[in-house]
Amino acid sequence: MNERSALHEARPEAAAPASPPPLVIAVLTCFNRRALTLTALGALEAAAKEAQVDLEGILVDDASTDGTAAAVRGHFPWVDVVEGSGALYWNRGMHRGFGMAMQRHADYYLWLNDDTALELDALRNLLAQSRSLLAKEGKPVIMVGATADHDSNRITYGGRVARSRFRRFAFDLVWSDEEPMACQAMEGNCVLIPRDVALRVGNLDPVFEHAMGDTDYGLRAQALGFKVYVGAGIAGHCSRNPATGTYNDPTLPMSTRWRLILGRKGLPVRSWLHFTKRHGGLLWPLYFSWPYAKLLASSMPLRPGPRT
Repeated sequence: MNERSALHEARPEAAAPASPPPLVIAVLTCFNRRALTLTALGALEAAAKEAQVDLEGILVDDASTDGTAAAVRGHFPWVDVVEGSGALYWNRGMHRGFGMAMQRHADYYLWLNDDTALELDALRNLLAQSRSLLAKEGKPVIMVGATADHDSNRITYGGRVARSRFRRFAFDLVWSDEEPMACQAMEGNCVLIPRDVALRVGNLDPVFEHAMGDTDYGLRAQALGFKVYVGAGIAGHCSRNPATGTYNDPTLPMSTRWRLILGRKGLPVRSWLHFTKRHGGLLWPLYFSWPYAKLLASSMPLRPGPRT
């Protein structure tokens, strides 16, 4: 071996340059829940540090009057606070924030409810499962983080599956502590979306006034060939919204329940019509009319039984 060859053999190979940490952009919307919003952002910040990712945030504050926007700017400078009109509600607030987020080149986008406090390992676990399923499926997947009630630890939000072929909009929660589970519908409390999926599926549909946009997004993604999974384990804590005071509350007068089902937080006609026509197939008129007919039927007095 000549001197030049010997020197070459003795020289250690240059270490491969370390790849930069992935960038996650979180998108939230809020209205007058200052304490919950600050808790959610604090937990997110800790989870991102645990996952060793770069983190940016976009918070659409829908005209809160409790000082939420100023508090977020003071405590979390990595969050861009966007002022809303007060009429955006969840879906249109998220549409605005997600649209802004997608203009930035992130590796992942994270939808997060402002009342969802992530576990410390939530983001690390969701990212690991996302990468594992990418290798298995050959294409990126949407990862949904399951949330549990603060007190009972029972699952409250996450991924769902249809009860039957003909009850395609009656969804039941699906979840495992051991492995990610494929699901059909997703709730937007905690959703990790790879950039490639976001670019194909696009933004939330602003036709939806408050709800339905998250379910619609998951169904649209699956129609384009992207699977949706709810991650193993509990990603965070978020108590379930009670039925009290909604159109599902049987103690309310029928006139109040009818007004509520037609309101933004119920099943407003334009939104529900758009959703059922898009995803209901040939039976969409039946799916569209059913909840309204069911509510009206619940107000009818029961016919007395035959006398004996």
